[in-house]
Amino acid sequence: MSSTSQQTHTPGIDGDGATDEFLTFALGEEEYGVEILKVQEIRGYDAVTRLPDAPDYIKGVINLRGVIVPVIDMRLKFRLAAEYNALTVMIVLNVADRVVGIVVDRVSDVVRLSGEQVREVPEVGAAIDRQFLTGIGTLEDRMLILLDIERLMTSAEMGLVAEAIAA
Repeated sequence: MSSTSQQTHTPGIDGDGATDEFLTFALGEEEYGVEILKVQEIRGYDAVTRLPDAPDYIKGVINLRGVIVPVIDMRLKFRLAAEYNALTVMIVLNVADRVVGIVVDRVSDVVRLSGEQVREVPEVGAAIDRQFLTGIGTLEDRMLILLDIERLMTSAEMGLVAEAIAA
């Protein structure tokens, strides 16, 4: 069996020995991570233009250098308290050929995780939706919840990029 087979790479959990980089950020007391290659930029949180009849976690849209960008407050999406202060930031992501902004409490750092540092998400019944998680990263005394941000943002529940995929 050859170790050079061409399979889809799942960040951190393929066990292929590869090292992946993640931008880490806080939502409440927990630390999360997204693949650094999905990140376009990090900016301070600015006012957004609200959209009528949008779910509460869709804060609205911003005009980012001529591109209209939907803004999702991940704290509200994950049913956490959302306080807007000087540390609140927006991470601008490229997912499914679309630019999307996510609001988080604060950005921590960029970390490198090997396959050995990423564990499977434990089975905890229906309490959490594991389909949007790629694993749990372990780094010294830190545990990082690694999000499959592309799957989350393109999910039917979010309804953000379904039109872009269907077009």
